[in-house]
Amino acid sequence: MKNHNQFFIYFICLVSAMGGLLFGYDWVVIGGAKPFYEIYFNIAGNEGMQALAMSIALLGCLLGATVAGALADRYGRKRLLIFSALVFFVSSWVTGLSNTLTCFILARLVGGMAIGLAADLSPMYIAEVAPTKIRGKLVTLNQLTIVLGILGAQIVNMLLAEPVPTDATATDIMQSWNGQMGWRWMFWAVCIPSGIFFLFSLLIPESPRWLAGKQRMEQARKVLVSIGGIDYAANELNNYKNASLEGHTEKEGLSLLFSSKMRNVLIIGIVVAMFQQWSGTNVIFNYAQEIFQSAGYGISDVLMNIVVTGIANLVFTFVAIYTVDCLGRKTLMIIGSVGLTGIYTLLGLSYFFHFTGFIMIILVVLAIGFYAMSLEPITWVLLSEIFPNRVRGVAMAVCTASLWIASFLLTYTFPFLNTALGTGGTFMLYAVICFFGFLFVLKRIPETKGKSLEELEEELVKE
Repeated sequence: MKNHNQFFIYFICLVSAMGGLLFGYDWVVIGGAKPFYEIYFNIAGNEGMQALAMSIALLGCLLGATVAGALADRYGRKRLLIFSALVFFVSSWVTGLSNTLTCFILARLVGGMAIGLAADLSPMYIAEVAPTKIRGKLVTLNQLTIVLGILGAQIVNMLLAEPVPTDATATDIMQSWNGQMGWRWMFWAVCIPSGIFFLFSLLIPESPRWLAGKQRMEQARKVLVSIGGIDYAANELNNYKNASLEGHTEKEGLSLLFSSKMRNVLIIGIVVAMFQQWSGTNVIFNYAQEIFQSAGYGISDVLMNIVVTGIANLVFTFVAIYTVDCLGRKTLMIIGSVGLTGIYTLLGLSYFFHFTGFIMIILVVLAIGFYAMSLEPITWVLLSEIFPNRVRGVAMAVCTASLWIASFLLTYTFPFLNTALGTGGTFMLYAVICFFGFLFVLKRIPETKGKSLEELEEELVKE
């Protein structure tokens, strides 16, 4: 790295990763607003409407992810990052202004589209500009900003919400500042980082791999010189040419992606993406109210406990950052899937035997810790690495669309599973899923650390 422009590399990667910050905030902020907007819109006792309000953004994520790849391949990574920043700003502002449930749901749907775009584009951009030796660490920075966004949302929610008495009724909450304005400010707060992201996105260069794929070699060379100097630029451009990085239309990209030689890598990408969600940890963020109340906590305590989980998420993400390029992607995925299998089993048993209090927080924090150092960040690293450049845009779109379908199903089904199986039974189900995920990782996931994207293409794509 001594010949690389580290300041420039980290600057452009951190700017791109701000999409992750907004992704994390907008995704989780609804969990803190949930006890208040549900009463405001009079859906507190309606499981179907509760699930729809909570999960509609995930359908937006699916829409955003579906179009992100084709648009990114056609118009470039940079333009889509700028556009996602604008969508974040508008959707968050309108969500806070909503006076009807219909307006709220539509605004959340549009906000979800911005999440889908950012989730697809940020790791893709970083992987394409990062030098091979630190690619894992830099892509994991995107996960760090997601975690910071999650923690930021949790802290903002806690600070904005006035204390709620344990004996407060729905009418009390409806007439309080929390019920009328507090939940709105929780959504409006994201407008500030959205504006910053928009301004800084104007300053970063286009992805050199995308430019090379469009035969704009001189522009690609200039970006690569800024990253690592003249020799680095010449070597990278030579690698691009040897890997046949010609431009492809959307149809050609999809046709190639679903061809027999891509079958192995596509299956890996889709399963990894869906496993990240079906591992179950994200319900802790979105349904913290139900999970902690089942463990004996009131609403104000729940908000504080949510911040504790956010801090754990942040701390263990640093573990991933500092181990992803030495331990490797596969090892961390194995550690995470085995760890979650054990912790969910203990959580399930704890709910069955009606344990309450601090022990439940410890188990939840451990679950988030294992997830934050493995499945959560490494999924995005793998998805950004395993596909050839000529189909990376559409491949990321297909895999992230699969991820958001899985996320929607996870989020939408939790209230029903929680009612039918109880919180303990639901976590036992997640434990079974994590065990089968471990078997898949062990048998099918390749190790990608220390290999260039072109080397990975040669290894994973079967002619």
